[in-house]
Amino acid sequence: MIAHSFTGEEFGPAQNLHGATYTVDVDFSTPSLVEKSNWVVDIGEASMMLSDILQKYNFKNLNNLFPDDNTTTEFMCKAIHQDLASRLRNKCFKGGLSVKLWESHKAWASYSNSVE
Repeated sequence: MIAHSFTGEEFGPAQNLHGATYTVDVDFSTPSLVEKSNWVVDIGEASMMLSDILQKYNFKNLNNLFPDDNTTTEFMCKAIHQDLASRLRNKCFKGGLSVKLWESHKAWASYSNSVE
């Protein structure tokens, strides 16, 4: 659950402070499984990483965290992706990473890139 507002007439009433509750999906992909464990990533560890990252935003006004940016759903997907990718690199994960934020069952965005 976050609060934010946008700058720019194209955002209409969303220029006013408003809240959003996101649901987050993360996809991990690799061309092959890790030997012996037969997994793409340790999902328990990845889940803890994601929870830690999301805590930075929970019940926060994103305008205070990113004062120079419009914190659109797309922007937040990229921000979460970059933070998670950095942590995964430290665990030697190499592969595809996609972060999807759902605002509702009919409104969502995602950001995908590789982790090298």
